[in-house]
Amino acid sequence: MLKTLRNAFRIKDIRSKIIYTFFALLIVRLGCLIPVPGVNQAVFKDWLANTMGDNIGFLDALTGGSFTEMSIFALNISPYITSSIIMQLLTIAIPKLEELHKDGEDGRKKIAEISRYLTIGLAVVESVAMTIGFSNSGILTSGNLFTNIVVITASFTAGSAFLMWLGERITEKGVGNGISMILLFNIVAKMPSDIVNLTQKFITGASNVGMGIIGAVVIIAVILVTVVLIIMLQDAQRKIAVQYAKKVQGRSMVGGQSSFIPLKVNTAGVIPVIFASSLMQFPIIISSFFGVHGERSTLWRKILYMLNQSNWFNFKEFGEFKYTLGAVLYIAMIIFFAYFYTSITFNPMEIANNMKKQGGFIPGIRPGRPTTEYLNKVLNYIIFVGAVGLTIVAIIPIFFAGAFGARVNFGGTSLIIVVGVVLETLKQIESQMLVRHYKGFLND
Repeated sequence: MLKTLRNAFRIKDIRSKIIYTFFALLIVRLGCLIPVPGVNQAVFKDWLANTMGDNIGFLDALTGGSFTEMSIFALNISPYITSSIIMQLLTIAIPKLEELHKDGEDGRKKIAEISRYLTIGLAVVESVAMTIGFSNSGILTSGNLFTNIVVITASFTAGSAFLMWLGERITEKGVGNGISMILLFNIVAKMPSDIVNLTQKFITGASNVGMGIIGAVVIIAVILVTVVLIIMLQDAQRKIAVQYAKKVQGRSMVGGQSSFIPLKVNTAGVIPVIFASSLMQFPIIISSFFGVHGERSTLWRKILYMLNQSNWFNFKEFGEFKYTLGAVLYIAMIIFFAYFYTSITFNPMEIANNMKKQGGFIPGIRPGRPTTEYLNKVLNYIIFVGAVGLTIVAIIPIFFAGAFGARVNFGGTSLIIVVGVVLETLKQIESQMLVRHYKGFLND
């Protein structure tokens, strides 16, 4: 990685793109510090701590702390991510969008334009709902609800739209993956404070030097093991060999070459974890606006208590471990969404038909329906392997948080995003260096 970056800085064009990306991300961090008008930050932080507790950690990591600070970038790129996921799902469900998706670059541009409008719509709806909720909780500095809705909604929506625009500029003029780079920068920005908290609690705050050393070793080992697992999960793929039959074209024989279909083990990426986490936290967030919190009194409050990730794997208090049943539900949801999301984004029948049209076949498997059945069988197997790996990565931070109190904002989901974006960005930089090398060779 360091070698790639060092070589990239030697090339003027790529160096300019990296510097452009750096300053763009610097603007993001500065915007996260500008408070939105009309919200009492101190009161909001107290309200958030009392109502949400540790449930806000993942959202805080995705927004780089801008949500807890109630800055103009409080929504950050969350509306854009949500709209992108919605458009992916609708592309499969609505034939018109599916046609646009297959219509090449023009179709994808139209889908991107629809995604932008949907992002603005989601930002407006979220801003209005938050403002009304804040007004009921006494968080706003002004008593005029209409003025607050207009000012806060305009600030949040403009901030989210600006980040969407900036992400597209990074994709166009920077190193690429603009939205992913902003998301990466937000998560990384919160990591130093989490590392400091872990250090103070388990190393410098240990009862003796020996326990401090053990704490340091365990923290480093857990982080390294998690990162290695994520890298293996991101790069692992099953290659299915494909043979193309020879055919006569004019006076010569063409075709006959061998190729392969790369099936990624983690086909769905981080989406299953995001879906599962969101569904688990949704009842908690909605209930908190009505003053209902997870407790061990009534059945409904017990269910909310069980859905809260901070109450899982508690071995210290008697009778608390039973609420780890929520983790079982969480794991089941991750596996379900891994299959669900892959089924709507990867179509074995379409691949089998395309292979048949091009004269391709999998050795030992007949073209057509047998090929589709074979691809489905292989896909179901590798999805399960990927879902299990994804579950392990997602559960590791939750386990250590519950068992040892090692609570951090960045969890397995955040690390998957960070490692995935870093690997993809490095690949893009390497490909740009390779293209430049070929251009230089042709010019010579």
